[in-house]
This record gives sequence, structure tokens and C-alpha cells, in this order.
Amino acid sequence: MTARRILVLSLVIFGNSVIAQPDRWQQRVEYQMEIDMDVETNQFTGVQKLKYYNNSPDTLDKVFYHLYFNAFQPGSMMDVRSRTHTDTRRGVQDRIFKLKEEEIGYHKIKSFKQDGKKVNVSVDGTIMTARLASPILPGQMVVFDLEFESQVPVQIRRNGRDNREGVRYSMGQWFPKIAEYDYSGWQPHDYIAREFYSPWGDYDVTITIDSNYVVGASGVLQGTEKSKKGKTSHRYLANNVHDFAWGADPDYEVDVVNIREGLDLHVYYQADTLKEQWEQLGDYMKKAIPFIEAKCGKYPYPVYKVVQGGDGGMEYPMLTLMTGHKSLKSVVGTAVHEFLHSYYQLVLGTNESYLYWMDEGFDQYYDEMTMNYLFDEDYVSRKPMSGYYRYYKGIVDSGKEEPLTTHADHFESHRAYGMAAYGKGALALQNLEYIMGREVFDRAMLRYYDTWQFKHPNAVDFEIVMEKESGLELSWFFDYWVKTTKTIDYSISNVNTVKGGVEISMERIGLMPMPLDVVLTMKDGSQKSYNIPLGMMRGNRVLSENEILMTPWKWVNPYYSFVVDVDMDELESVEIDPSLRMIDLNYDNNKYPNRNSEVEIKGKPQKLKNNL
Repeated sequence: MTARRILVLSLVIFGNSVIAQPDRWQQRVEYQMEIDMDVETNQFTGVQKLKYYNNSPDTLDKVFYHLYFNAFQPGSMMDVRSRTHTDTRRGVQDRIFKLKEEEIGYHKIKSFKQDGKKVNVSVDGTIMTARLASPILPGQMVVFDLEFESQVPVQIRRNGRDNREGVRYSMGQWFPKIAEYDYSGWQPHDYIAREFYSPWGDYDVTITIDSNYVVGASGVLQGTEKSKKGKTSHRYLANNVHDFAWGADPDYEVDVVNIREGLDLHVYYQADTLKEQWEQLGDYMKKAIPFIEAKCGKYPYPVYKVVQGGDGGMEYPMLTLMTGHKSLKSVVGTAVHEFLHSYYQLVLGTNESYLYWMDEGFDQYYDEMTMNYLFDEDYVSRKPMSGYYRYYKGIVDSGKEEPLTTHADHFESHRAYGMAAYGKGALALQNLEYIMGREVFDRAMLRYYDTWQFKHPNAVDFEIVMEKESGLELSWFFDYWVKTTKTIDYSISNVNTVKGGVEISMERIGLMPMPLDVVLTMKDGSQKSYNIPLGMMRGNRVLSENEILMTPWKWVNPYYSFVVDVDMDELESVEIDPSLRMIDLNYDNNKYPNRNSEVEIKGKPQKLKNNL
């Protein structure tokens, strides 16, 4: 490992002692591809010309390509993992192992050249290695010419043909794609199950297929041209994206809805699908997208396409492939979720193999907010993230939680991965909103998006933006929440009459420290609010005029108490974080009187039972 790579990794993993620069270099690609599909054999031939710009400070003597279709063969790493994992993935299990020869997927590389010179390649499963005829120097552009033959597998997950909804082609991860090279080196991860990471660039793609097929693809359609063979060529341009996907079916209907000036929504669905739900999708997205843009930033592309693909939902640039046989709310929910990926996966582009929670989790946070807005106008007052809280608590209680530093493909259980990526990632934002305050948090998220568009930010980059906007030190939060499985649990341990009023005593039971909001409710309905910063924050969030700032709680102290000038007889209750935004594992001990206790507040000190 080079000294440069060790230095960069140390900055990413161990802290923020050096400020990340938002002008971080990026590799660039320009793809020109033409494919000819045979719908009888489900095979296609392809020609690819790739201009590859080495914007790194390094000399490259080899390149790696992803050959995703090779995962859908008996004995592949995805197959073995699906059959031997501790909780085999529902819908996959042994289906790959049972594929027949005409049902498998593959890419066969017929020719590979660098600037016109033949280059020998080797293929290991889903990764192709090309040791170059001559090294690519820093700042140099080279041209790779690649000819290939491919077979579309029966759809098992994400991509493929002839799925259970009858969609002919769902074409994600369908072409030989160069791997990403970034500040930590090459990222040639085998395709086991989950995430993707690629360089940005421009795609010029021509898809030739039988003329009775309707095609929906990433990018903007440039035109169509019919041939004498009963086929039509569809040419698309997609600029500044890191992937390209498409779907095709003879029975697609297409709805076009203008969302706002400069943005149209295209919806592709089968005529026999639940048509009423899909026809309403455009109206819901017309309402959802402006709401999302206000929270997350402006969507930068001229079009977004929702294509019935028949397998869950999967995000691609300017397009999602998703199931169609769902209720209205489910169709809308999937479309909203996949559109939100346009921000954290497709414009910011974090390395999802390691930083899945910065995509899936951030997406889930705004997904729930948007869905509450669409289906419940009083969304602001709803109990936040309660479903994800239960998901998180269930994994923690089971003892199967793994830290957010675990590689996406290396979790011991799919349930633990799902909680980490979707649940704990979303709850990270809710905790930060609690720590920073809603207004500051909202500004910080917009600043993060504006600062790091098309630059592959990492967790430290995100942390620094949160710190700059809030003025708080937050490395402790990321150290605990991301790198460990330590949990939050605070309790009101005692409410006691003392000279000068009432003493409120609290205990930190969990190993993760947090700042606390404490609210006293009087019997006349009035409230007194107190904010106890965490010492490591070196400050506090902006307080309202009615909140009282207390002495910081040092993380080494398991106990904290303060005295308030009230009469015990007038006190109704004391509660830590009544908003339930702090992800405390045991809310029952956050309130005095305890929710599961018959203890009454009286003048004498009384110790509450610990409900852990």
C-alpha cells in the first residue's frame, strides 16, 4: 500500500484533523456503446468505446471492469453466498444454482484494445483485469475499445428477463463497466449481492431491439431509426452520470408528467398492471418532488423515469426499475424512495460498499418525511422514525448488530445489514437533528449536498459539514454511532426535595453519551425546558428563548443532577427528550414517574426501578 493511500485512509478512519477539500479529484469516463438484442435467444452483441481520463496523481498500469451478469451462474460467488449465508436471501436462495444454460447470465469479452493495441485480459467471476500495454500517466486520456457478447439471465434480483410480473427486460448492471479508482485506490469489488460505485461521465448508448418493444432508458432520447430487420435503434445521451440502465417490454404504456420547468417525469408500466395506481403516480410525484427538493436540494437532470421492472426497486441515473403489482401507497412509496437515491447515491455517490448508510439511511429519513407529507398533512407532529427505532432495537436486543464500518457484503445476516444501512443510517440523521436542532440540521443537509455534488464524499466529509454549520464538535457522535455498537440509554433515577427546590438526578446507563433535553411539566400544564450539552461538543445547539442552558455533562461521569426552583407538590412529571428523537433504547426510564411504575411523586426521595 502506498504512503499516499495510508495517509488518506488514516484521515478517513481516524478523525478530522485535516479539513477535506471539496475539489477532490475524480476520474472521468465517456462511454459510447451500441448493442443489438436478439429477443428470441435473449442474447446481445455489444461494441463499447470508452474514453478514460486519469485525473488522479497516480500512474495506472492496469484497469478493472465489472462483469455483473457473470454473477448469475451456478457456482458464482453470489450463488454460493446465497445458499450458504446464515439467513439466505429470500427470493434468491438456490435459484441461481438451478439455472439452466439458456437461463444464466454472462459477458464474453471478444476483444479489448488500448489506443488500438490489443490487451490481454483475465476474468475472475464478475471482475475482469486488463494489464495495460502502456501505463496511463496522471492527466492522460486513453481509449479502450471493447467487443462483447452477453446473455441476459432469468431475473432473480435487480436485472434480468421474464420476471414474475411478465416484464421482458430489466437491464441494470448489464454492460462491462470500468471500476472506480479513487483516493484509496481501485475498488474492484466482486458482485455478491448489494452495492455499486463508479466514476462519473457521459453515456452515448444505442439500443437496437425489435420494433414492437417500448424502451425506457437513462438519459434523454436523441431519436429512433428503424432497420430492414424489423428492429428499431434507440439512441440516448446521459451526461454526468455514473451508470446507465433501461427496461423494455412490448406492453409498456407511457405517461409523461411535467413536474416543473426543466423536469419531466416519464412513467412506463404494462397495460395489464394495476393501471389506476400507476396513472395516479404522476400526480403524487408532482407533489413529492418539490417537497424533496426543498429539503434535499435541486434535482440536476432534465428527466426522471419510473420503469416497471418487476423486482423490488433499484435506483439508476434518471431512472428506477421497480415492481408494478402493488397498492397505490406502495407504488408511490417505492417511487419516492428510488427518486431520493438520485441525491445520495447518484449525485453525491458515496462508496456504497462501505458507506451504504450514507445512501440508504439518508434516503429512508427523507422517504418517511415525504410519505408522511403525501398521505398525512400533519406529518410534522407525527412520532418520528418509530418503525426504524423498533427495527434497530430488535437487532440490538438480539445481539446481532454489527458496526457501520462493516463491508456491505460481509454482514453475518441480511437483517443486520438492512438495519445498519436503512435503519441505523436513518436514525443517525434523527440523532443529529436532535443534537443540532432542526433548523441548523436542515441547513447543514442542504450545504452537504451543494458542497459535495459529484465528488464521492466520505463520512468525514459529511461530519465536517455538520460541524461547520452547527459550530459543534461532533467527532464523538460518529465515533460511537458508526464505529461501535454502543447504545444510548439515560434514565431519571431520582426526583428529590432539597433546599432550594427539587433535585433532578439522572444516570447514563448506555455506553454512548448524548446531550439531553429535559422537560418539567407542572400540574397547571406549564413546562420548564432545560438543555444539558455534552462536554465533548464544546458548545450547544441554538436554544429557544424559553430553554435554560445547564452545565455540560462530562462523558466520564455516569451521573448528573441539577436543582430547579419549584415546589414538589406542583410538579407533575420530569422527562428526558419527550420528542423521542434521541434514539434511547429504553424510553420507559426516561420519565418520572416511570411509565411502568406505580411510584408517585411526593416530598420524599424515591428511587425508580431500572427497566433494562
